[in-house]
Amino acid sequence: MPAAIITSESQFHPGTVTLVGAGPGDPDLLTIKAAKAIAAATVLLVDDLVGDGVLAHASPSARIVYVGKRGGCKSTPQAFIEKLMIMAAREGEVVVRLKGGDPFIFGRGGEEVEHLREAGIAVQVINGITSGLAGLTSLGVPLTHRDHAHGVVFITGHAKPGITHESRGTDWQQLAATARDAKLTLVIYMGVSSAAQIQTDLLTGLPADTPLAIVQHASLPQQRHAVGTLGALTDTLAREGLGSPSVIVVGDVVRGIAAVAQPAGAQARRAA
Repeated sequence: MPAAIITSESQFHPGTVTLVGAGPGDPDLLTIKAAKAIAAATVLLVDDLVGDGVLAHASPSARIVYVGKRGGCKSTPQAFIEKLMIMAAREGEVVVRLKGGDPFIFGRGGEEVEHLREAGIAVQVINGITSGLAGLTSLGVPLTHRDHAHGVVFITGHAKPGITHESRGTDWQQLAATARDAKLTLVIYMGVSSAAQIQTDLLTGLPADTPLAIVQHASLPQQRHAVGTLGALTDTLAREGLGSPSVIVVGDVVRGIAAVAQPAGAQARRAA
């Protein structure tokens, strides 16, 4: 029989797995519960974007296994990560799967929970602050605003492997029309490599002067950002040298905010 998800009152016991959101990078943005889980772990399986400051909460005796997952780079196969979690739990370890951002927002946490439950492993999930929220917040900009945005859409710009352009999961043209009509903010994860196609499709439904912000390394000391318009998305990325990991935020919430009215280079110099 599949194991039930551990209740929020549960502690961290041998033979269990906890998926922990490490947040966008700044260790001060960890939740208290996340810090407790990291400290209790005897085995931690750690994503590529999790910083050393987060791992400072780990026990000195804990075994740390790096299972890098970053778009566009060589990554540990997902099936191997799931096998490692199951093996460690069955050996009586207190397992923490430490994931950048939030486990359930483009972190494949749902897949991992399903596999663990099918294997009879008790699992719980601890949320983390996602980079799409932290990035824009760091610039003093809200994702929603009564005058500018009635909702927000978190969406990935990276299609599942094997999906062709014609059958890709995201209909960007339809999304653009919906965002325009419903006054939505679009927060695009993993969209840098597909920025040209995303820009072309979004421009079918959104004006070229729709404001946008690009935030790289959200919340970290090396954070950089640029502000521009949808019509200049690819030019802005190239001019400012912004790459992954970045979030691209499209919508009127970015318009006229003095806190972001500076070039990425100035932000980088200040951070340095």
